[in-house]
Parts: sequence; structure tokens; C-alpha cells
Amino acid sequence: MDHFSQGNINYPPQPRSDAFSDPTTQTLNPIVVGSSVLAIKYKDGVMLAADTLASFGSLARFRDCERLYRVGDFTVLGASGDISDFQYTTHLLDTLVVEEYYTNDGHVLKPPNIYEYLSRLTYGKRNKFDPLLNSYVIGGFDGGEGFLGYVGHLGTSYQSSTIATGIGAHIAQPILRKVVEGRENTITEEEAIQVLEDCEKILYCRDGRSLNYYQRAKITAQGVEISGPHKVEGDWQYGVKFGKYGNFK
Repeated sequence: MDHFSQGNINYPPQPRSDAFSDPTTQTLNPIVVGSSVLAIKYKDGVMLAADTLASFGSLARFRDCERLYRVGDFTVLGASGDISDFQYTTHLLDTLVVEEYYTNDGHVLKPPNIYEYLSRLTYGKRNKFDPLLNSYVIGGFDGGEGFLGYVGHLGTSYQSSTIATGIGAHIAQPILRKVVEGRENTITEEEAIQVLEDCEKILYCRDGRSLNYYQRAKITAQGVEISGPHKVEGDWQYGVKFGKYGNFK
């Protein structure tokens, strides 16, 4: 019988009876993960891209995983890393958006609000030694211009005109910077689509945790549009063309 739960008396919590069992642990090695997320600013707003693969270790297990998520009317959240932590984050954001609408005070959550919330959330979880093992990309439209920010799993955050996570930060980011930086107000939608598709093609050929199907999100003054999956064709002659893998003839 539990003598500490009788009647209406609230006794303080009692010591654990299994004091010598294994300690409570947190996730340190995520199992099901997503790879790179790419994002750029262009003259009409912001565009993001992410492939649809969620890998179970080295197994390409889930090929229809959507890693671009709409938050409110003018924000899209993309994430690399642990898929379960990403699902937990989207649940928190959905709850936050619903509460904001219920308030009905004429205000809604804008991209900078989501960006600040995630930076505080990840930093707080990191300080509790229970980090969210994700890299987040927040794209949106606010104040007549595009908004693009990054939040890491340790609470690190910054804003930029080009963002890439995962291995894309090493492979795709230089390409995005070369095409976009200094031209944010002149790049057309067609050019933005082309550079993201080129990067997705390169990642498919060089990243063992990527897929040749990807989603694309566009955020403009008209709102959010998420399309896909779009298919890219891999060109396995890249190595021969550039002479980096020897002559296969």
C-alpha cells in the first residue's frame, strides 16, 4: 500500500526505491535523422529546399519524410538531425500558434518571433543537458522583406542571406554564397529554383544520406507555398569530367 497517497494530504515526493539502478539518460546518438536543408533569399522572398529521406543509421529507411513545416501564415521551418526531436518541436510550435490565435488580440507569430523562440528553447534544453539534436532553418516574410535565420542545437543563432545545414554547409554553402550574396534583391524565382536544384543534385551525388527527391518551400508576400517532391537526376560522370576520381575507361 502506498501510505503517502491517502486522503487529500499532499506529501512531498519520496526517494526512489531503485536508487542503485541505472541513472536517467538523454538521447546522445539519434537513430533516424535527416540531412541537409538549404535556404536563400531572393527578390520576392525566401526559398528553402530539403530532401525527403530519413535515414535509419546507414539505411535509407523513410523516403517520404517531410522536413519543411509550415508555421503560421508566413513562416516555414526546416530541420536537419533527429526526426523525433523535429516532430517534438513542430508540436510545440503548433501549440504556440493555436494559443496565439485564441488570444485574438490582432497579433500573430511572425518569423522573427519563431526564430527567437527556437533560440531560447534550444539554449534552455542545452542547459538542462537534454538538447534538441537538430539544426533549424527559419524562413519567412515580414515587414515587406524576406527573413532567414539559423538556430543550432546548442542555441547558436544567426541570420544570413544563404544558409545550409548538415553536409550541405560544406558542399552547397560556397555555391549559394557565390550566386546569392550581393544579389539578394535581383535574383529571380527561376534563378533561385535553379541554384537550389543544382545544389540538391550535387548533394545527391556526394552525400550518402541524401535522396534525389526534395521538397521546395517559397515564402513571399502572398504566403507560404510548399511543393514537391521534385526529382533531380544524378550525373555519375562528374568524377570523370573533373578528373578527381581517375579515368574509368
